Amino acid sequence: MNEALRAGGNSLGAECHLLVFARVPALGRVKSRLAAGIGDAAALAVYNELLGITRAAVEQAGVPATVWLADAPGPAPAAAEAAQWPGMAVRGQPAGDLGQRMAAAFAAAFAAGAGRVVIIGTDCPGLRAAHLTAAFARLRAHDVVLGPATDGGYYLLGLRQLRPELFEHKAWSTASVLADTLADARRLGCRVALLPELRDVDTAADLAAWRAAI
Repeated sequence: MNEALRAGGNSLGAECHLLVFARVPALGRVKSRLAAGIGDAAALAVYNELLGITRAAVEQAGVPATVWLADAPGPAPAAAEAAQWPGMAVRGQPAGDLGQRMAAAFAAAFAAGAGRVVIIGTDCPGLRAAHLTAAFARLRAHDVVLGPATDGGYYLLGLRQLRPELFEHKAWSTASVLADTLADARRLGCRVALLPELRDVDTAADLAAWRAAI
């Protein structure tokens, strides 16, 4: 195991809560950039594979989780959609850009009594339970935890309180997101911890790199 992760430990407090941003897996509605290179059907198959990896990491981490689904028909997803995430609360994502939706999810978790909250997506095949437990452990002594992605974004964000500035004025899905978020966090005087860098799978080139590394 990576030394940076081992150092984080795996003891989670009751105030921890995990947020998972996902999409309803439907043909032609997921991984559009990947689909442009490999077709809709193949992209859906890859997305379902990534969902399985994410679910396994969340289940193994053993932390309470809420899954926020994009493209769900309303705030309370159908039983079939919720059944894909056994043991987890499932909600529909609110309106707004990605930053507004993430901020709303964090706000809901903190309002419900959480003290350490981490959000992840479903695009990172290297994500493991150890990354999640390390993030929560680092939030004991840090205000912000980030998991850098190789494309300049991040695959994980952890907070001890809502910091709206971290979700504002970002060019989402671009290579500037991580740098801009770090700059805002430091401007706010936050203590920041970084996890190991991982690769997201967003394009055919990303997929090829992942397959080659297996």
